[in-house]
Amino acid sequence: MNAAYDAGRIALMLNELRLPTIGRLWTDFAERSDKESWQASRLLGALLEHELAERAKRRIERHRTESHLDLTKTLATFDFGVVPMVSKAHVMALATGDSWLEKGATILLFGPPGGGKSHLGSAIGHALIDAGYRVLFTRTGEIVQKLQVARQSLQLPSALAKLDRFDLIILDDLSYVRKDQAETSVLFELIAERYERKSLLI
Repeated sequence: MNAAYDAGRIALMLNELRLPTIGRLWTDFAERSDKESWQASRLLGALLEHELAERAKRRIERHRTESHLDLTKTLATFDFGVVPMVSKAHVMALATGDSWLEKGATILLFGPPGGGKSHLGSAIGHALIDAGYRVLFTRTGEIVQKLQVARQSLQLPSALAKLDRFDLIILDDLSYVRKDQAETSVLFELIAERYERKSLLI
């Protein structure tokens, strides 16, 4: 009854269950468990905690990649001293997300070119990804062009629906959008589609 379970079979089952972190760690943890006389629940709990932590890490990495955020523009690299009119406390509150993303609120950043708006928006985006939210950073002109193509192929509703997976869309360089009716129209539809449901930062 005390015969050791076949290690190769355990590895196969963990692979089938898609538990790669446990698959990598379980032999070392089992050895430590034997030496320190852990209860089975402690061994299982420790392995599951590592699996969940690794999954969370990979999920954040995926979300950061899909966001198209500049990796160098974070809160740590933003110089609040250069823009004293920006409240650091307010920005840090926005970076938690729960006070406004859940309401589908929109944030507007105003200021002259080169004033740090893109950096600040990106920094908030990075912090929100770390908090578990999904973010998309895009130049406004680029997303407008994509939505125009979708409209021409009668796929605009589908294209807008796909953007719903993002808790926040950061629209950068709004001033560079041409003011013709077609571009204004699809931009309005994007804003209207997300109004009070999903957030924008402009």
